[in-house]
Amino acid sequence: MDDAVAVEERFLKPFTQQEPISEPAIARAVAVMRSGRLHRYNTAADETSEAAALERDYAAWQGARYCVACASGGYGLHIALRALGVQPGDPVLTNAYTLAPVPGAVHNAGGRPVFVEIGEDWRTDLDDLRAKAASSGARVFLISHMRGHLADMEAVAAICAEHGVRLLEDCAHTMGARWNGRRSGNFGAVACFSTQTYKHLNSGEGGLITTDDPDIAARLIVNSGSYMLWARHLARPEDAAFDAARYEVPNYSGRMDNLRAAILRAELPLLDARIARWNALYAAMEDGLRGAPGVGVVALPAAEAHVGSSFQFRALGVAPGGMPDFLARCAARGVEIKWFGAAEPHGFTSRFDSWRYLGTLPDLPRTQAVLATTCDLRLPLTFEPDDCRVIARIIAEEVARGCNLG
Repeated sequence: MDDAVAVEERFLKPFTQQEPISEPAIARAVAVMRSGRLHRYNTAADETSEAAALERDYAAWQGARYCVACASGGYGLHIALRALGVQPGDPVLTNAYTLAPVPGAVHNAGGRPVFVEIGEDWRTDLDDLRAKAASSGARVFLISHMRGHLADMEAVAAICAEHGVRLLEDCAHTMGARWNGRRSGNFGAVACFSTQTYKHLNSGEGGLITTDDPDIAARLIVNSGSYMLWARHLARPEDAAFDAARYEVPNYSGRMDNLRAAILRAELPLLDARIARWNALYAAMEDGLRGAPGVGVVALPAAEAHVGSSFQFRALGVAPGGMPDFLARCAARGVEIKWFGAAEPHGFTSRFDSWRYLGTLPDLPRTQAVLATTCDLRLPLTFEPDDCRVIARIIAEEVARGCNLG
């Protein structure tokens, strides 16, 4: 009798399929559409817009004094940099492992990114941050909590305070995360969150900015396109904070509309339960890959309460020249992996040396070495923990095949 031919396990679910928008959010969105008043300032005298109510609700959830809803997370970073006083040509510190909208926001504000190295755990290298805070002349550090990995935020804040650097947190991947019990976004002068489809709240596109500083909040509101209608914001400072901002700050018309705000208001109460589900998916991936030959899994710090909406590992057993083949073999089995070490930008993924519009790019050997083996995949809530166990088995098998361990 012929030996049975082994059939390779395949994964059949798409990595880009999000959960449906909840029925309460759909009902609220339909009500806004029926009203015809999608613009956030199209309200009666005694009426609160959905956008203003969202800002109030999110500020309360985040534990911040002020909140501004805007068109996207990247737009939020741009006006936050402006509110922090970044001028054309100013150096702005930012970690080198991030996505293109982060240096894009620095460029949009007229700044010049000064990239900070990362360590093997993908977090900001604190020694390099300290050295560049002392030598660069930068007065702002835009820390990107890339893929949910929080640096030691108490140490980061201390370094910034020591060198007179103001901290701006990009929390696109850490909405709901905590460091030593304190929410991500509450360590710096201002924080930006994204509500793009693949983030923790989904309105297609959108952003939220939080701060406890009344001057920053006033500047953000005017920048976002409030005209002279700031009184219609609920999570705002007193009128006196606008005395200078209304004359000094340009209107960039990046408001959030009531339709997206209505969806987000209804989805916000569901977020904590969804975080628990994401973390169950992350734990299943971690358990499946920990100890697999040739696979590097980074343990989460005890201080970090993570939101596991994506998973990263290092394909240490695959030679750099073998990475395209490894990725293709995983894709053929239904596992879509993004690689941060590719020399050319692809899809959503690019490396710091792809952003040539910035001019002369730095030599960052530690970051480049880490990214050469860094792999990333989404964990949408349409997955179950058993799905993640299948994905982990496929990855482990293909890494082993790529480094002749199988």
